Amino acid sequence: MAAANMKSVKLRIKSIQNTMQITKAMELVASSKLRKAKEKSENTKPYFQTLKKTLSEIAHGNTDFSSPYTKKNSSEKWCYVLIAGDRGMAGGYNANLFRTLEEEIKGKEFALFPLGKKALEYGRQKKYELFNDSYTHVGEVGISDSYSIAQKICEAYKNQEFGHVALIYTDFVSMMSQKAGAISLLPLSDFKEESEEEAKKIRNLILYEPSGEDVFNAIVPEYLAGLVYSGICTSVASELAARRTAMEAATDNAGEMIDKLSLFYNRARQASITQEITEIVAGAEEL
Repeated sequence: MAAANMKSVKLRIKSIQNTMQITKAMELVASSKLRKAKEKSENTKPYFQTLKKTLSEIAHGNTDFSSPYTKKNSSEKWCYVLIAGDRGMAGGYNANLFRTLEEEIKGKEFALFPLGKKALEYGRQKKYELFNDSYTHVGEVGISDSYSIAQKICEAYKNQEFGHVALIYTDFVSMMSQKAGAISLLPLSDFKEESEEEAKKIRNLILYEPSGEDVFNAIVPEYLAGLVYSGICTSVASELAARRTAMEAATDNAGEMIDKLSLFYNRARQASITQEITEIVAGAEEL
């Protein structure tokens, strides 16, 4: 091997080592943040589960119950709240999410409510109608922001701008598995699908002031905010897990490439040294 080619291999090894340091650092950062994100995701679930139980009790505890949030309005337009990441380098995390959205929107009139930098970039690239583009960093969306998002959605639904609202997010299954999916936010039709026997157990046990309907309508934005915030926390944990897995794989691949290049370089170097020795010996014999 020529000296120039050997130098090129050596530079290649150095370059991969530098990249390996970056991927290893990113893996460690993702790992350190993941446990906290998982705990945060688990802690959000009791909140909206309690609200859902309260809403169900109100809906089935009043014989004359009626709410605009449980009825399908005249609009056929959909609103999709898309929770994506703020950064790349997370394997197929964002790609799987966008693929799920593409399946959901087939044949539908819709608007996109993007949460996160990648969701906003995707919506603009596809030239989709954006209902809101204010939340560019999903990692910075807190509980108060989630409530503001829920209020915007509720107002749009009551004004019949949308007839359906759904949340597209990534659920954390395990460290090695994250699943993109969709859940319905509005209308809240499931609150009217419980059995009559369940309704009789609840009915007339609690008195709400000023009325059950008013309390129900006041709780709905809180409930949706809980769903959105839980979706955000779960998505953030999923993104970190996906990034950790991707960076771990990248680090392992870099290590394998370095081993192969080092072996190739050492063999070539040994062959070059052997050739030089042979030439020297041959020259000495001629003398």
